[in-house]
Amino acid sequence: METSNNSSDYYEDYSVYDDFTTVSVKQEPSHDAKDVARILSVVVYSLTCLLGILGNGLVISIITFKMKKSINAIWFLNLAVADFLFNVFLPLNIAYTAMNYHWVFGAAMCKLNSFLLNLNLYSSVLLLTTISLDRCVSVVLPVWAQNHRTTTLACLICGVDWVLGVAMSSLSLVFRDTATHKGNVICFNNYTLSENQSDHPLGMMRHQTVNMVRFLIGFVIPITIITVCYMIIFVKLKRNRIAKSKKPFKIIVAIIVTFFLCWAPYHVLQVLETQHDQVSHVVLETGIPITTALAAASSCMNPILYVFMGQDFQKFKVTILSRLMNALSEGSTHSTLAQRSFSKMSSMTEKDTTLL
Repeated sequence: METSNNSSDYYEDYSVYDDFTTVSVKQEPSHDAKDVARILSVVVYSLTCLLGILGNGLVISIITFKMKKSINAIWFLNLAVADFLFNVFLPLNIAYTAMNYHWVFGAAMCKLNSFLLNLNLYSSVLLLTTISLDRCVSVVLPVWAQNHRTTTLACLICGVDWVLGVAMSSLSLVFRDTATHKGNVICFNNYTLSENQSDHPLGMMRHQTVNMVRFLIGFVIPITIITVCYMIIFVKLKRNRIAKSKKPFKIIVAIIVTFFLCWAPYHVLQVLETQHDQVSHVVLETGIPITTALAAASSCMNPILYVFMGQDFQKFKVTILSRLMNALSEGSTHSTLAQRSFSKMSSMTEKDTTLL
């Protein structure tokens, strides 16, 4: 995800390997629409930064100082670290957007900022997928999970997720660049790696390839795995008559819908951007900043879900700290379904299937 590109990602297409004069015949969004999208993005970024740093920082503190080492703690610590680092670098993007997409931090920081933001966001997606698979295995194969689900294995899997995140984010170090456009220094993706007009076809091919790979690996595959995992969990619980109410199913639906709503618009716009000559300039220039901010907002959602979906919110009789600790805890050990009473299994599965 390129959170610092916004409207500048397709400026690159026109100004770097296309004749910018051809854009004059395209419909330009009004300054009011552009300003509204920019201001809205700044507001969303700012709220995300504040809530994300506070929420994820609290989660990191709780797991580090208040909880014993467990598999759940490892999952959520890594997820909180990824989101926290993303939020820490959001002020650069807030400043960039507030200054009408004028990058004042230099070319090296342009590359590093984009790399770190992509690293943390891809790592978050991979970790969410990993947690979903872990939930599924714990419910479907409880005996195997109890014997093989170890903290050492969890640490190794988290390491793999971070390595994959680095690999998927490394292109930012290659293609991210700065250039002067209409008096502003923009931080953008220079897929041609030059200003040579003869490189236009190669640049377009790279652009389309990167965006499609990002769409598949960063969204389609994860959301498919997450959806399948929770559908399997729901079927398993219903078949064994473990779920006493529809609450676990509602929580599953809420988690999937939240993920989809945050990420789907961004990826759709990024795919459309590769065909910018066939898409209204208004849609891209006003839509990309807003959908990018919406995707960034996903980094502050998890602590909120931990607190308000870990238990019945209407029975708010414990502190935020206690609710977070309850949501992040390992919970009951995973044993065979036959060894559990109906009430105990209902309580355990409701907790264990609450979080992504």
